[in-house]
Amino acid sequence: MNEPPPLTWLAPEDGPARLPAPAAALIDPNGLLAAGGALTPEWLLGAYRRGIFPWFSRGQPILWWSPDPRAVIVPARFRATRSLGQSIRNRGYETALDRDFDAVVAACAAPRSEDAGTWITGSMRRAYAELHRLGRAHSVETWRAGELVGGLYGVRVGGMFFGESMFSRARDASKVALARLVAEASAAGIELIDCQLPTPHLESLGAEAWPREAFLGRLAELVERAEPAWPVAPAPQR
Repeated sequence: MNEPPPLTWLAPEDGPARLPAPAAALIDPNGLLAAGGALTPEWLLGAYRRGIFPWFSRGQPILWWSPDPRAVIVPARFRATRSLGQSIRNRGYETALDRDFDAVVAACAAPRSEDAGTWITGSMRRAYAELHRLGRAHSVETWRAGELVGGLYGVRVGGMFFGESMFSRARDASKVALARLVAEASAAGIELIDCQLPTPHLESLGAEAWPREAFLGRLAELVERAEPAWPVAPAPQR
């Protein structure tokens, strides 16, 4: 049997240019590409521009991934289900952008069950807070009666939005935030939303599983696009 190629290990001083090409990623586990490096803005933005993202648990080194296939949402093909439409209209939700980025990341980092851990470690939270400070990472939030009940966060580069995580504390609250992101996409110059890994939850909203090669080809074009200004804490929408 052929042995899988050894995993590439990177030092923080190497810089993101040393990340291997996504085609070198392992088949099992799907998309694992390299370990090590750093979570600086330079590393993160350099990785995103090449279709690579970090994902690791507490106690592990930084792990870099580029899975095949890749889950994406084309905003024009987003599918708002009937129940989602009813939630948007009838559940008293309002949505906002970047009103409380740190709270969204903290909520995404909270364990989903008593026995579950979190992959959004303290170092990850600090890294994305820095990207937010630099105007590169953004949150889309769902509020009800002044309480944050759902949301998502991710990184914007050119015509891409790289979704990182989402959470919900009320019915459809994370989906409502995603619908707001899709609604903002045209004005914000976003033509593709990266969802990383396919799930039934995302597929129900129109997410598509693209072969990695097709994703990388579109990515290479979109990350070079000009970026219209992203709204900063605009008025909520109901």
